[in-house]
Amino acid sequence: MRPTREPATHNQQTYMVTAETWCRRDLFRNERWARLLIDTLRHYRGTAYHLHEFVVMPDHLHILLTPLTSLEKAVQFIKGGFSYRAKKELGSSLEVWQKGFADHRIRDADDYTLHVIYIRRNRVRKRLCDKPETYPYSSVNCGFDLDPAPQGLKPHDTKAPDGAAEAAPFQNLFSDSAPQGALFHSASQDGVVEVAPLQGQLSKQPRSSAVQTSKKVRSS
Repeated sequence: MRPTREPATHNQQTYMVTAETWCRRDLFRNERWARLLIDTLRHYRGTAYHLHEFVVMPDHLHILLTPLTSLEKAVQFIKGGFSYRAKKELGSSLEVWQKGFADHRIRDADDYTLHVIYIRRNRVRKRLCDKPETYPYSSVNCGFDLDPAPQGLKPHDTKAPDGAAEAAPFQNLFSDSAPQGALFHSASQDGVVEVAPLQGQLSKQPRSSAVQTSKKVRSS
């Protein structure tokens, strides 16, 4: 039985979105590909969404955004826009994206803070860099302004007194790409949206420590 869901329209909600490359290929290990994706994110900022945080990993993308249209359309702008530019500017005919995407609706300021930490620490945990600020393909080094956190979601301090991000308990709840408990959204051949749990269920933590997720049906 599917849970009750809000319409997938512009609802002033903020989301953590994860999109994976086709067959998890390391397309964005190539600098030209990674830079073009970042420029695509910049291009649609302010028209399709407010962009708060992101990281381009070799085989997937994490984004913290607030759609200015439906979430599905916002993700379509990113994925479709990049695919078009990759063909035109990089001369590539490769399939870029896995169909669908995973999302988590941000519930409050604490939830926002946890997802900011997760995005910033993801590249360190995957041993792509020693410190978040040294990784070139993220919102820390994007070279353009980001949108502030929405009203009511202003994040708490995301660093411990020694400067290290306080993320260990949070990180343990997640897989290598999309957070556990998020749903992967795709459309079947007949256009009917299908839902499949992505990377298993939430870790069986006490409610006080487990990250509670919001599951929504989307297509991209």
